[in-house]
Amino acid sequence: MTVHSLRLDHLVVSARTLDEGTQYVADALGVAPSGGGTHPLMRTANRLLNLWDGTYLEVIAVDPDAPEPAAGAARARLFALDDPAVAARVANGPYLSHWVARVERPKDLARWRAQYPQRIAPVVPMTRGDFTWSLTVPDDGAFPSWQNAGDGILPSLIQWDTALHPSARLPESGIALKSLSAMHPRADVIAAQLDWLGAAHLIKLVNTGSTPALLAEFETPSGMRTLK
Repeated sequence: MTVHSLRLDHLVVSARTLDEGTQYVADALGVAPSGGGTHPLMRTANRLLNLWDGTYLEVIAVDPDAPEPAAGAARARLFALDDPAVAARVANGPYLSHWVARVERPKDLARWRAQYPQRIAPVVPMTRGDFTWSLTVPDDGAFPSWQNAGDGILPSLIQWDTALHPSARLPESGIALKSLSAMHPRADVIAAQLDWLGAAHLIKLVNTGSTPALLAEFETPSGMRTLK
């Protein structure tokens, strides 16, 4: 088990288009995400909403303007956006699909992954504008998993190379994440991996036979709101 506790970096809302995802968040929380940009390597685009305490909410979708990669050069988009099941789900509306935990220095994400390649997905260098970071992304673009369990409930891991975190550039929203919880039929497997990562304190797990799902509760200027 790692002795270095991780920190919540951001939540992820997957959507068919950025406009659909932005409207979904605005309807749920009363404030629309803005800004963001594109991820050239992944052919995705995002918009962001600042949350209290140095975290944020990301709406992500396929970038319709991304150039077609050369034959054989395309890699699967992150957060399972190329998965037919995820594509079918976002066709029915945006949803809270995933979350990302921050690995802070002096711990080095790439070195940690090299030590435990079976537990941590490959580390991919990423860019958006002048931001650079490393993110764990399975080669097939799927959500992280452990013993064939994951489904968006296990976090991706991120380490920022730039000193400034994206939340520092986002306008204040007056919104604070109060709790993050998840349902999963194999919650015991998920819990064991979260404990090993040092992230068990960031999410509440409920063992259930239903479809895996995330639920986030927020304190907003208009009262408590929920995103799922």
